Amino acid sequence: MERILVLVRHGQSEWNLKNLFTGWKNPNLTEQGVAEAKKAGEQLRDLKLKFDLAFTSDLTRAQKTLELILSEIGQDGLETVKNQALNERDYGDITGMNKDEAREKFGEEQVHIWRRSFDVPPPGGESLKMTAERVLPYYHKEILPQVLGGKSIIVAAHGNSLRALIMELENLTPEQILKRELGTGAPVVYRLAEDGSVISVQDLAD
Repeated sequence: MERILVLVRHGQSEWNLKNLFTGWKNPNLTEQGVAEAKKAGEQLRDLKLKFDLAFTSDLTRAQKTLELILSEIGQDGLETVKNQALNERDYGDITGMNKDEAREKFGEEQVHIWRRSFDVPPPGGESLKMTAERVLPYYHKEILPQVLGGKSIIVAAHGNSLRALIMELENLTPEQILKRELGTGAPVVYRLAEDGSVISVQDLAD
């Protein structure tokens, strides 16, 4: 029995393009983001993957990415569960701020700590550790049992909510996961053993 879990970060959003801290705000995909999502669908179609169930966040850019992927693989209308547990990390008071402007205002070192430390949140926001504390319980309760039951599952979410999952799946340290880059619209295909451990991982990023 195959146990397939595919994780995919949303395609480029309008705020990615503008280099803004996005968090829980709801910008749409850019034209490039739409193209990235369609390409992800093509890649999964080439692998002949079909899904039994989809999960996504409560944010438009992830939902739209998932819709475009499912359309490319001929699975429009697949049952999809949406939950804010899979939302991007909340950037709090710096949400909507240009990253270069944030560096000018708070200093390069401070912004780097907020972006790339594991457990230091920006003011009013979440650290990656705090993001993991909402993502992982949801994964264990709602997603993993479906995979272990033999269903092929796709999760369309965000850079940091997916990092939280990847950290656990690949047994990475906080230092290792902070260096892990996730391309927009690039699927990562996991095959899991019956205990939920990873047998193989295939990153479809260029």
